[in-house]
Amino acid sequence: MTRHTALWIALLLAAIAVAPLLTASNAALNFIVFVLIIALAAQGWNLLGGVAGQSSFGHAAFFGTGAYVSALLQLRFGVNAWAGLAAGIAMGALVGWVIGFLSFRAGLRGSYFALVTLAFAEVLRILANAMGFTGGAAGLLLKLDLGFANLQFSSRAQFLWLALGFVALGLIISLRIAATRFGAQLVAVRENEDAAKALGVDVLSVKLRAIAISGAMTAAAGVLYLQYFLYIDAQIAYGVWISVEALLAAMVGGRGLVLGPIIGAFTLHGLGEATKAFAGRVPGIDLMVYGGVLVLVVAFAPGGVLGLLAKLRPKSRRSGETA
Repeated sequence: MTRHTALWIALLLAAIAVAPLLTASNAALNFIVFVLIIALAAQGWNLLGGVAGQSSFGHAAFFGTGAYVSALLQLRFGVNAWAGLAAGIAMGALVGWVIGFLSFRAGLRGSYFALVTLAFAEVLRILANAMGFTGGAAGLLLKLDLGFANLQFSSRAQFLWLALGFVALGLIISLRIAATRFGAQLVAVRENEDAAKALGVDVLSVKLRAIAISGAMTAAAGVLYLQYFLYIDAQIAYGVWISVEALLAAMVGGRGLVLGPIIGAFTLHGLGEATKAFAGRVPGIDLMVYGGVLVLVVAFAPGGVLGLLAKLRPKSRRSGETA
């Protein structure tokens, strides 16, 4: 990691961290917390879909598993919320490994793998909606019990800092992976899986590690969502919405780039909120914006916002030198 990259990461995290000190608006703080949760889920997607090149349409499977495991442990067994968080993350990693093992052992790649992940998420959604111990269609509601031990805070600012801490940890993990042999192997698998195998890379092992870590990150986002809103049901936990959000944030920000998920999440939801402010609360208008942004990114900026900025920077320098 270059000093330039480290500086930008530090500035971005610092700017988000001081936001509660600059505004007491509940709407603004809710917006930031929600975007950070999406950014964390997108970090999970980015590791698998961006760095390793294994695009997924079903990251809701990990998000929902983390949320449900934590909720069930707290409500049914009286487990501490922090222990529930750890268990949810571990179960997300396990579900990721199982899905990866079944898919990758069968040789599924590209759109076939993406569709299989979507199918797994849908199966889990149907099961969660039908089973009694998950609350069925009514979902699960956590008891309001403010306190650090319960992962519930009286101040939105405190939860914002907690979510930011998880996003920062995701950044650290992503940076550490990029600097290791494992990171180089992920890139090799993404660029040419057969060539990587010919060079001695254990492709199955590399992809299984990637999907397990990806699942753990996304499951952590699911637990944070649960602890912030204190409610979860099958449609929220395993709905297609979170899979789409995680994918879009990574692609719009910059697929495969460390800061891509955060930049993409803030870009998408910032545009969505701005559109609502000007056009009113028209149902689905934010989805129209997301779709439009995705089309523009795919057509004109496949490297995302960060990739576009990287292309523009040398041009601006050359124009400055010419002037």
